[in-house]
Amino acid sequence: MQVTVKLFAGFRVGRFKTRVIELETGATVEQVVGKLEVPAAEIGILICNGRHVDLHSELQEGDILSVFPKVGGG
Repeated sequence: MQVTVKLFAGFRVGRFKTRVIELETGATVEQVVGKLEVPAAEIGILICNGRHVDLHSELQEGDILSVFPKVGGG
């Protein structure tokens, strides 16, 4: 199946902004994060098709997954 992945802020460095990736049917958000080598501990928000999801959420054909890092500051 194909899923569109959008990375934000520092997650784009050395990766991409938006890309369609091929996954096995039933793949989870956690599998995508692992495939992209995005450290799970640095993830702030995960959104799939406009709704908050977690790492264990199962993806479907045509989904749009957005991955945002934690926000830091002083």
